[in-house]
This record gives sequence, C-alpha cells and structure tokens, in this order.
Amino acid sequence: MPPTPAPSRAIHVENVGVYRAGRWILKDVDWSVPAGACVAVLGPNGSGKSTLTRVISGYLWPTEGEVEVLGERFGEVNIHELRESLRLVQPTGLAEPDADMAALDVATTGAFGTVGLYREIDEEVRREALRLLETVGLRAALRTPYQNLSSGERIRCLMARAMVRKPRLLLLDEPTSGLDLLAREQVLATIQSLHAEPDPPTVVLITHHLEELPPAVSHVVVLQDGRVAAQGEPEAVLRSDLLSDVYHCPLEVVRTDGRFYSRVSPGAWASLLARDARS
Repeated sequence: MPPTPAPSRAIHVENVGVYRAGRWILKDVDWSVPAGACVAVLGPNGSGKSTLTRVISGYLWPTEGEVEVLGERFGEVNIHELRESLRLVQPTGLAEPDADMAALDVATTGAFGTVGLYREIDEEVRREALRLLETVGLRAALRTPYQNLSSGERIRCLMARAMVRKPRLLLLDEPTSGLDLLAREQVLATIQSLHAEPDPPTVVLITHHLEELPPAVSHVVVLQDGRVAAQGEPEAVLRSDLLSDVYHCPLEVVRTDGRFYSRVSPGAWASLLARDARS
C-alpha cells in the first residue's frame, strides 16, 4: 500500500467562534495555512490571538465552526495523539524546566515531551539536541544551567527543545515578549534559521508587533476584536491605513530588507491621550 500523502494544509479553520462569559472572543474566523509555511497572527491585546492559538493546539474547544490541524478534523481525532506532532513555545508556560538542568539536557527532554529527564538519552537524540542548540546560537551555553540563561537564551533553548522530535507544526506564542533588542533579533534569527532547515515544520508566530515578523513570514492574518480584519501576503495586509484602524493609532508602515516596521509621529500623541480621556 502506498504511503498516505502529507496534507497540503497544516491548519484549516472555518467559521470558528469561541463564546465565553457572555461575549464572543472569536467570531466567524476562516483561515488556512499551507503545510511548511511560516505565517503570523497579528493584532493588539484582546484581539483573540491567544484564543486562536489555544483552539489550534486543542486546549480550547470552539463554540462553533470546524477545525482541521495536520489533516485531522477535531471531533474525529484523538487530540492527545495529535499533539505529538505539534509543539507550543511560550516565554512562560505552565511547566518550566528544572532550573538546575543544563541547556543541553533541557533540549533533550523534547524527545519525551517532559520537563525532566526520566529516561536514558540515546546518542541520536543527544546529537540532534546539540545540533539544534548550535543552530539557535547556544553552542557556548550547552552546560549552562537553565536558571542562568538570559530570557532570550531560554526561548531559543525551548525552541531547540521543541524541534528535537521534528514536529510538523510549531506554534510560537509571543516568543519575543519582554526581550531587549539583541535578544529579540536573536530569536527572530532563530525562527528564520529553523524555517530554512530541510523539510521545515509549519511555523505560526503570534505577536503584537510588525517588527517581530522575520522575512520568512509569507502569510499574515490580522485579528481585531475577535474577527479577521485582513489576511494574505504581508505586502497586501501590512498597510498603514488598515493597521491604523486595527490598532486605533495613526501609524505609518515601512518596509526594509523584507521586514516591516511601524512608526507613530509624536505629533499624534496628544490626540491619543485625548481619545483615552474620552473613553
């Protein structure tokens, strides 16, 4: 029997809505992500980004709509088994690695999906963890305890950890949150380098800011008040007029070397404060 072909879509959601505490947190969301693509979910606080992430990862069941991840339809698949093929990376999670574990050991735990080492590590796993840590620029920190890593180094270590089992879907939920400029750029360089690997996973980057989109991003969905304000290629979506409306702030979008940046003139600050005083 010939092998089952890999699905052409990593994510497909149709008419998805999430209703909680008397309001729609998400409503009428339609979105498809090609397998192997690097995409971004962009929007301000409260726009529904984290909720959509939780739906895709199977941690939150939608009130309405259809969800398909890695070719499997929710309601017809064992979610726990499906999660073996995806990884979610966040700056702070429910389960943190042991503070005293060396970075290399933290990365190797990705082979088991645990936060500690409870089994013997074979040489193949150790080599892959070492290779990935070198890829994300942590060769000099292999033996450094996790607690002694900087915030940016921890995120890169967790990204290497997530890739040890070669997931088909990698969800990065605001991975640059709270980082300084250098650490942010190192994380973005890591995303770019992981996407350039042979047979890369589908990468979904969730963020507030245009500046945090690496050139690898080929598709952007912009959320506003739980609905899709726009989606498509970055050049078509990341427009000054559209994002000024979404962020309720007069901004200018500029593009340089495949990356996008937003600029707000100080001349607009008085109107922003006046608007806040009226609300």
